[in-house]
Amino acid sequence: MTIISYADSALSLLPPVVAVVLAMITRRVLLSLGLGILIGGLLLTDFSIVGTGQYLTAKVTSLVWNDGALNSWNLYILGFLVLLGMITALITVSGSARAFAEWARKHIRNKRDAKLLTIFLGCVVFIDDYFNSLVVGSVARPLTDRYYVSRSKLAYILDSTAAPVCVISPVSSWGAYIIALIGGILTSHGFADTGHLSIFVQMIPMNFYAIFALLLLICVALMGLDIGPMREHELNAQKGNLYDESKGLPPGAVSDLPEASSGNILGLFLPISVLVLATFYFMVSSGGEVLAAKGLDFSFIGAFENTNVGSSLFLGAVVGLAVTLIMSVVQGIDKKMIIKGMSMGARSMLPALYILMFAWTIAAVIGQLETGKYMASLATGNIPFEMLPAVLFVLAGLTAFATGTSWGTFGIMLPIAADMAMGSHSAMMLPMLAAVLAGAVFGDHCSPISDTTILSSTGAGCHHIDHVITQLPYALIVAGISFVGYLVLGFTGSVTIGFITCSFLFVISVILLRMKSNQGRY
Repeated sequence: MTIISYADSALSLLPPVVAVVLAMITRRVLLSLGLGILIGGLLLTDFSIVGTGQYLTAKVTSLVWNDGALNSWNLYILGFLVLLGMITALITVSGSARAFAEWARKHIRNKRDAKLLTIFLGCVVFIDDYFNSLVVGSVARPLTDRYYVSRSKLAYILDSTAAPVCVISPVSSWGAYIIALIGGILTSHGFADTGHLSIFVQMIPMNFYAIFALLLLICVALMGLDIGPMREHELNAQKGNLYDESKGLPPGAVSDLPEASSGNILGLFLPISVLVLATFYFMVSSGGEVLAAKGLDFSFIGAFENTNVGSSLFLGAVVGLAVTLIMSVVQGIDKKMIIKGMSMGARSMLPALYILMFAWTIAAVIGQLETGKYMASLATGNIPFEMLPAVLFVLAGLTAFATGTSWGTFGIMLPIAADMAMGSHSAMMLPMLAAVLAGAVFGDHCSPISDTTILSSTGAGCHHIDHVITQLPYALIVAGISFVGYLVLGFTGSVTIGFITCSFLFVISVILLRMKSNQGRY
């Protein structure tokens, strides 16, 4: 079977564009992703029906069995989702979720405080974006439901405290990956003596999108800046409709579960705390083992750089589930209720598993079409170096949007940004690298085929496309602010002036949003 290359062709954009546009129009994610996958397979096999069938069969099989061995990364992530669904359901069955909601009624004064607490939790649990979205969602959902915060708003909070926090946190799976990637790039360009961690820290204030996405989220929570589709979802939530029930039960949500009357908040906080601590332990220990095997001294940054995220999440969830089960038995929960809770919790995650597997498949197809390389090639023209940070921000955003992956965009775009900086104006190296990081997170936020976006909607118990559409206006506002900031940075050469420009535009945007959201306020 011959595979055709589309690295230099705009046709490589066709599958992701079809999938994204169709998903937005039809709101049917699996159908849209499936059609995108089919088109990609046809393109790669020169429209051979038999070849396409063979190719897609191989791609689907590779999700669980690849290169003669189990695809451990995928299986660990899928297993983590199922186990977390069980933990969440057991917490509900034990009555602990209801007890937490009752506790919140006494200690959390209003809807605003519920949202702010969720943001705080999202910023604290920063070790991995998958972990952030799912675990914080499980903890915060009873609280936000109690105060009639729409599931779409919860998904927005989860998504905007996942990647934006991880991308500026050195002690996270994202930070370690970026530090390792940038370290290799700088070394290849003769900066071997530069401290890679210090370089990462220097780039934090240059990541305009991540910083101002977090700031806008806080303003939305404090001021109720509900615009566009989000306003409609929040209005419906005030009537008790936390999600669109006409579309069925969203991924990650369970209904009709029996609840014990003897629940307490310890039944929620202890399993989740153990889950967090166990996952952190496994991430550090697995990375430490790799360091030891290489004969290197232990460091937290080094451990996170070499950690096995998938296995750490899975093993952490196993420990968390064990603690949840023990607490349920000690509490005296009927065995039939426990079994029913675990079964329904696992089943509640099936829609998320299907969407994630389809997203992984289309990502693999897009990777073979070399869509990312085609997007990157658009930046190699005769562009004035003053505009390069802004141009790279946009192209990284489009690449992440089309491919559904921030990490893949980092791997493609960061080396190109470094080469362009060395070939034009080396002093702009760090701003250009930061612009790629910012653009990749922006594109990831907007993309319906992004795994982080999928898991944020799962963690919130929100229909996936509803999350994408309600988050999009906020992401575009911050992207516009960031784009102007990178333009100013490029022409002035000053990070400070670029940041001040973003700050000014941010204040103006918040004022305008406040005025718009006050019109017809509920």
